[in-house]
Amino acid sequence: MKFTIDWLKDHLDTTASNDEIIETLTQIGLEVEEVEDQAKALADFTVCEVLSAEKHPNADKLKVCIVSTGKGDPVKVVCGAPNARTGMKGVFAASGTYIPGTDFVLSKGVIRGEESNGMLCSERELLLSDDHDGVIDLPADAPVGERYVDYAKLNDVVIDIAITPNRGDCTGIYGVARDLAAVGVGELKDGTVQPVPATLDGKGDISVEFRFGEGEPQACQQFAGRLFKNVKNGASPEWMQQRLIAIGLRPINALADITNYVSYDRGRPLHAYDADKINGQFHARNAKKGEEILALDGKTYQLDETMCILADDNGPLCIGGIMGGEESGCTEDTTSLFLESAWWEPIEIAQTGRKTGINSDARYRLERHVDPELTIAGLELATKLILEICGGEVHEITVTGDVQPEEKVIDFPLAEITRLTGLKVPFVEVKAVLSRLGFWVAGSGDVVKVAVPSYRPDIEGKADLVEEVMRIVGVDNVPVDPLPRLTSVAPKMLTTIQNRRRIARRALAARGFNEAVTWSFVSEKEAAAFGGGQDELKLENPISAELSDMRPSLLPGLLAAVNRNTNRGIANLSLFEVGQVFKTAAPDGQHNYAAGVRAGLDTYSQVGRHWQGKAEKPDVFEAKADLFETLAQLGVDPNNLQIVAEPATWSHPGRGGRVQLGPKNIIGWFGELHPKLIKDLDLPKNIAAFELNLDAIPQPRAKATKAKPALTISDLQTVKRDFAFVADQSVEAGKLLKAAGSADKKLITNVSLFDVFEGSNLGEGKKSLAIEVTIQPKDKTLTDEEIDAISQKVVAAVQKATKAELRG
Repeated sequence: MKFTIDWLKDHLDTTASNDEIIETLTQIGLEVEEVEDQAKALADFTVCEVLSAEKHPNADKLKVCIVSTGKGDPVKVVCGAPNARTGMKGVFAASGTYIPGTDFVLSKGVIRGEESNGMLCSERELLLSDDHDGVIDLPADAPVGERYVDYAKLNDVVIDIAITPNRGDCTGIYGVARDLAAVGVGELKDGTVQPVPATLDGKGDISVEFRFGEGEPQACQQFAGRLFKNVKNGASPEWMQQRLIAIGLRPINALADITNYVSYDRGRPLHAYDADKINGQFHARNAKKGEEILALDGKTYQLDETMCILADDNGPLCIGGIMGGEESGCTEDTTSLFLESAWWEPIEIAQTGRKTGINSDARYRLERHVDPELTIAGLELATKLILEICGGEVHEITVTGDVQPEEKVIDFPLAEITRLTGLKVPFVEVKAVLSRLGFWVAGSGDVVKVAVPSYRPDIEGKADLVEEVMRIVGVDNVPVDPLPRLTSVAPKMLTTIQNRRRIARRALAARGFNEAVTWSFVSEKEAAAFGGGQDELKLENPISAELSDMRPSLLPGLLAAVNRNTNRGIANLSLFEVGQVFKTAAPDGQHNYAAGVRAGLDTYSQVGRHWQGKAEKPDVFEAKADLFETLAQLGVDPNNLQIVAEPATWSHPGRGGRVQLGPKNIIGWFGELHPKLIKDLDLPKNIAAFELNLDAIPQPRAKATKAKPALTISDLQTVKRDFAFVADQSVEAGKLLKAAGSADKKLITNVSLFDVFEGSNLGEGKKSLAIEVTIQPKDKTLTDEEIDAISQKVVAAVQKATKAELRG
């Protein structure tokens, strides 16, 4: 937001230098982005007179002007402005002058055969406005040769500050002055606006109605309006024009300039309607589908049912809180005026602004919250200015709706200031700081009560009050103490979940995955596809329609990354992410997950398309291997895991499963992506994925000793035996492997499946599972009889667990 030092001093009685004011603004959180000393930037531009303006002999749209600069002989200037004419007064830039609006140094030149020794300037070239339709046309009494900044009184300092979204109170210059007064730069002047009595009876023939349907969003909560008669809408006073020009606004007419002035002065947007152009009942409602409006910026905007408008019986007159319509705008012929001051829901304004793409000054302030107390006060201030500048008569104020500011009283323990910041601030100073900021402080003990003013809705609790005290006392005054020197080994710093996230990242990176960091928001369609989409998880103010819901899974973001890469010719991908997912809006509905996807060809083997071998497509078994390896690195014993052939909703029904530590503790899912999901999300084929709930892994048990047991390695040769079992089609291979491994836990060290066969010779509904059993002798070489005994145990254990028979 821009303002001038001169304008600031309307509200701040101070003797501080400009540099002191600028430095203090940044110190208290109103960061100064740019400082423009107009006297310095425009020092070389002077008032001139065009003695003659003749058509250029070699160009239809150019003129050759003889210009008197007040110093020396007249100079020749080639000018293309349509309003350049003999006898006019303008602004002249000599050769060698830096032109700020176009960022170049002017030099002598020859244009279409005619010499040009300078330039007649437009407002845009001097950064006074965006107007470049013609050169600046000064009054006839402008003194030739005088510096333009001295003539136009543009020798003020313009400051541009960044306003954070929570500081709507500082979108007006009065709010900035209040903060500066609180830090001691000066004294805040009384900003009370006295009511202006009506000069006409009643409220006039224009009233306001709310016509919002039941259940519809109601952006306009309160509407105050005032009807003026017999006004004269000419040019605004020179002092007002100079201030608006200095901050980059183009003066339009008195009524428009007054509303802009009040908007910047108090942070209270207003809008003026030509009352004679309002037909029938003036009302606020939500737009109807298909309605449109030609706005004051000359563009036509399509409206929808979520946008609040102000309308009459003929249709929309204004996009509520955003921009007025051209049809009802005030012109020089306006004699009857209806002035609006309304309070709007900030979120509704922000949503409408994003949909229309309009970045108006009104939207900028209203979406940051405008003090409800300013609704009437702003109208009264504008009334005073209109009657002084435009004359006329005025009716009483009409008000529809009501907004009562929330009354917030916070119990504030003074010790919190030292605990959170290290500052030791006496209570007298704390009370003075908060009082100067507009807070009401009661009590004098260790805990005082602080009432929050209506213009600071961002203050919610004691930590916010600490921040207010700290920024005014000065962040530079926060003590800097070194950390205490440790005399022993540092204690454990990372929490269990922080360690798990770190280990999961390392494990997946070691398996050839690349880490991705994606949005925590997904579209409604993606959220529903992965078990989300509940109303409680929808954002009130999303960045875009494609980021409307909190993600219920990490997979939508990873799959979107797969899609982006595939569209750019990168087909073989292995991506993982470790982050948070949101199952419900409750605190315990937020979980830490790890997830990975493989797409295209097997990138883990690094083979790809190569004459030495053929890479396989990622499948359910690779996703399972990725999940199990991650769990192993996290310290989970694979023998304790249960695999259930019940895939996640996003998985192919026959090519996926879940991993659990008992029926009530599901910790992960794996599988190939469901074909319907691939089609709906327009994804490439051959995608395998897994998800792991890091929060669901049980806490490790405390060990009696941290010493590792002695490593025992047998020097005896292992024995391997193959078995083939005929089992029902429904028998899971994992169940058979587990049974075989349990036959002799001391000697059997590994069981693996190496063949699956299905054929008619086995019988209907049957399959053959061939396994390899590894036997590791410990103390002595096993005899044939001992090996046969172990083999019999394997067969018996498998038969008991699965009803399978040894294949003949």
